[in-house]
Amino acid sequence: MISSSTFPASDGDAYEQQMGRWSRRLAQPFLDFADIDDGGRILDLGCGTGSLTRALAARLAGSRIVGLDASDAYIDHARRHISDPRIAFYPGDACAMPFPDTSFDHVLSMLVLPFVPDTAAAVAEMRRVAGPGAVVAAASWDARGGYVAQRLFLDTAAMLDTRADALRARNFTRPTMRLGELAAAWRDAGFLTIREASLTIRMEYADFDDYWGPFMGRQGPAAAYVAGLDTATLAQLREHVRRAYLDGEPDGPRSYAATAWAVRGVVPGAPRRSRMAEGAA
Repeated sequence: MISSSTFPASDGDAYEQQMGRWSRRLAQPFLDFADIDDGGRILDLGCGTGSLTRALAARLAGSRIVGLDASDAYIDHARRHISDPRIAFYPGDACAMPFPDTSFDHVLSMLVLPFVPDTAAAVAEMRRVAGPGAVVAAASWDARGGYVAQRLFLDTAAMLDTRADALRARNFTRPTMRLGELAAAWRDAGFLTIREASLTIRMEYADFDDYWGPFMGRQGPAAAYVAGLDTATLAQLREHVRRAYLDGEPDGPRSYAATAWAVRGVVPGAPRRSRMAEGAA
């Protein structure tokens, strides 16, 4: 795990259940919003297990995609499950990327910037590795106002434990998760033609076990909190969260809205001919 990430990340399969399945769903409206041209070299910063990378390859047949992530475990998972020769995955630090200046025709990052302690440094790196005229775009969950499934857990846990209350406060105040923060970061970095939008998907669970299981997988801050609980406290939390999930009806399917903030900007300068060379780490 590269030290610039604060996201506990050790198991690609567990991450797929915790977030990968929703990243795949969010990738489609995010790519519609980013609206990048085919035929270039694209960086997926914070690629995780490869949800956005895979969506890029499916949509842009003439492009090459590089995925970079702080977690060795997620990179290993992506390499095992994605064999497209146009895609390469590398471990790396968002604040010190292992690529030369202007290496990419476009740079995208989805659900990663809130977990990078120095947002400005990461955005500056995104601009550094993007060529003139490149689109640079990112998305972050609206944790406080638009992420119902997580609020259900955090609000319940915060009523039971002051440590969970502190976790909730940290989660709701992470950088780039509030209205206008992504656009402000893009303005500070000097991007042009900046646009901001909100993107909404649905998170659909088969039953309470499907909802609760990811919190037992040790991926991300909420699951890391759960992993530190003793048996009695964990059982109490599970029961209270179960009641919140059931919410007056028998156990079964639930569908929750999940909204992300998104930003898109353009690197100053005339677009160049796209580089398709394989530069690497």
